[in-house]
Amino acid sequence: MSAVLTKPDIRRPGDIDVAWLTAVLQGAGVDAVVSGFEAKNVGTGQIGESVRFRLRYEREGEGAPASIVGKFPSPDETSRGTGIMLGNYLREVRFYQQLAPRAQVRTPRCWFTDTDETGGAFVLMMEDLAPAEQGDQLKGVSLDQARLVVEQAARLHGSFWGDEGLDELSWVQGSKAAPPSAVTPELVSGLWQGFRARYANRLQPHWIEVGEALTSRWQDFHAREPGPRTLAHHDFRPDNMMFGTPAGGHPVTVLDWQSFTYAPGATDVAYFLAGALPPDVRRAHEAELLALYHAELTRLGVTGYSMDDLRRDYGVGAFQLFLTAFFASMVVIQTPRGDDMFMQMLGSAADHILDHDALKALA
Repeated sequence: MSAVLTKPDIRRPGDIDVAWLTAVLQGAGVDAVVSGFEAKNVGTGQIGESVRFRLRYEREGEGAPASIVGKFPSPDETSRGTGIMLGNYLREVRFYQQLAPRAQVRTPRCWFTDTDETGGAFVLMMEDLAPAEQGDQLKGVSLDQARLVVEQAARLHGSFWGDEGLDELSWVQGSKAAPPSAVTPELVSGLWQGFRARYANRLQPHWIEVGEALTSRWQDFHAREPGPRTLAHHDFRPDNMMFGTPAGGHPVTVLDWQSFTYAPGATDVAYFLAGALPPDVRRAHEAELLALYHAELTRLGVTGYSMDDLRRDYGVGAFQLFLTAFFASMVVIQTPRGDDMFMQMLGSAADHILDHDALKALA
């Protein structure tokens, strides 16, 4: 067979055929013709659906991949509605179209991506990173993996440190051009109270203390003057990363660019370390990991940002992890693994917040 070269359109996984896959590859500069494929869902995404396409070829040109991974809107109505309301789908497409080429962080190669004007329909075809394996929030990471991730965080943040051009992009959260956030104080408070009621028998008293303090003072905390801003991932956790294995793969690759914002980069560092390391390991190695992050920022040319500045921004960074845990749990499809994951995130964030006496920032 032969396929006519056309620009791919936006499709759901079940509508993808060999001609469409051929157009994706040829549009990316690979002289190949796909003759067949197998599709299988992969990953544990709450907002999107990911599918691996294993390819067979009539003509396998140089650089033709054995497989590619596609990302699509969630088939679940609640999760899909959340992705549209929060601009997640549109934001990720724009990241790969406009920002990924500048980012020094390791991201998957993008074969093709597009979205409609509403951000409600999109497709993202990416490099298959296997035999690297997806991280697991519930299992956490090793200390060596944490060091790799901290370096990647610095490379992301160093790429866009103080980049005021981000303020001109309406699809970047936290920018001057962004529309008013759908995350209002009333929404935050309502979701927290719903979370408290749903998970009452699983919540520890100090978790509730943090939640009540954060949600009752959300407006003031959200409006506080931030530290130096950069492009922050804002959902920087193992589930959104791929790690190399003995069989191969890049040491670490960062995925899921749906939530990035123009904000202090140390938020990502706190979000990751609080959630991905056991509290005792984090406490024992926190100073070392922050020094590694700061040294990498400095190597990349960031100046005027002291270790004291970093410790200040890092101390309050876990509030974002706490917020994500209860907020996301109430606006995406509920699953047993999701429940366990959100509990782990919330508890780890509360421990970090109290360790750093960060409730003072809400006063």
